[in-house]
Amino acid sequence: MTPPVLIWHRRDLRVEDNAALHEGARHSLQVVPVFIFDRQILERADTAPARVAFLLEALQRLQERYSQLGLTLVWRMGDPLAELRNLAADLGAKAVFWNADVEPFALQRDSRVRAGLAEAGIQSFSDQDMLLHGPGEVLTQAGDPYSVFTPFWRNWSSLPKPAPYPIPKGLQPIPSLSFQPLPALADLGFVCEQRIPAAGEAAAQALLENFCDNLRILDYERSRNFPAEDGTSRLSPHLRWGTVGIRQVWQATLEVEAEVRSEEAEASLQTWRQELCWREFYKHVLAHWPHVETGAYRKVFDDLEWDNRRDRFQAWCAGQTGYPIVDAAMRQLNETGWMHNRCRMIVANFLTKDLLIDWRWGELYFMQKLVDGDLAANNGGWQWSASVGTDPKPLRIFNPATQAARYDPEGEYIRRYVPELAGLDTPALLWVGDDKKGAWALRERRACRYPDPIVDHKVQQQEFKRRYQAVQR
Repeated sequence: MTPPVLIWHRRDLRVEDNAALHEGARHSLQVVPVFIFDRQILERADTAPARVAFLLEALQRLQERYSQLGLTLVWRMGDPLAELRNLAADLGAKAVFWNADVEPFALQRDSRVRAGLAEAGIQSFSDQDMLLHGPGEVLTQAGDPYSVFTPFWRNWSSLPKPAPYPIPKGLQPIPSLSFQPLPALADLGFVCEQRIPAAGEAAAQALLENFCDNLRILDYERSRNFPAEDGTSRLSPHLRWGTVGIRQVWQATLEVEAEVRSEEAEASLQTWRQELCWREFYKHVLAHWPHVETGAYRKVFDDLEWDNRRDRFQAWCAGQTGYPIVDAAMRQLNETGWMHNRCRMIVANFLTKDLLIDWRWGELYFMQKLVDGDLAANNGGWQWSASVGTDPKPLRIFNPATQAARYDPEGEYIRRYVPELAGLDTPALLWVGDDKKGAWALRERRACRYPDPIVDHKVQQQEFKRRYQAVQR
């Protein structure tokens, strides 16, 4: 009989459409799924309790899913190389399969694990599973990686997309393996006070079906910009942890195409596909230019002057800036571990260009709170907002009052997360300015014990422009 193989799960917590599981089962029907809690990751400053809580529930659901297939999900705590070698030795496994990652830490870890397994006579196989097209598959005619999204999108969208992998049939259990209850969140040293969404394959499939089968996807072009509406898929934490396969997601968009009846619907479908492409673009950027993990893509902007006032940063974190749309978004993040994408841009722009605080401060805070926190996507979004990344039209400055009036015109979102302002008339809720109407709005908010704006947007944007232009000379 062919020796068993180990399937090392990391950010692919599902059995459907799983490349490593598919390839491992072709090697041997005796597959042993394993997850390793790596202390190096758990103890990082950017590890969010909300993500760990979501991870544990996703693992619980994965454990149940494997049980339905007659298999046992094994988990270990410690160094991945040591744990994989020990488990392989105990079971007589001669091969380990996993799905590739693009983050610098993961690449270094996987290289070390691969070398250590080879020394022990154990083969290792890494598959592309996180992306529709991995780094090196989307290149210019000169063979170079893209640093601008639009040409990347044109090339990426023209490439044929892989089909989902089926669940392997005939998988065989190993009788010596017994069920292991998963650790509790407290066992891992975390406490989560945020309201995290349901995790696991079934929850991800339900979200995908609700978004596509109910054709909400065909109104995405409009609804995605209004944080008070349920206009997005909410799949981001599932894509982050791989509780849904990206090939499955793409397949769902193909099925929706048959329902397109207007140019508006077609535009919405394409816009959502572009969001999937943005996710891949930022992972390609991280893979090809790993220095972005700690510094600006355009290195000249590492010399940008920041104020980095701790009091203003704390006000931003707490949602106490005196700008209602900013405060609503930050409170949503703090309460739920998630923030609407339009609001992510607003608060990031505000932190960097109004408060003149280093984008890396905000990037880290997001990673400490977000249930969908992903290095490539978070880093790319923050560099875009701070005007230090790959954006060919970099100097974008958002006016938070204009953003609120345009995307929360009735103040519904603000009232939801800034309840002390819920009773105000909409003009008093939204207005920010130094005219008579602004003074009236300010008095109304003060009566609600809401803080005054901590900076003057007009003054701060001019100062940011001055500093930004100074480093380009």
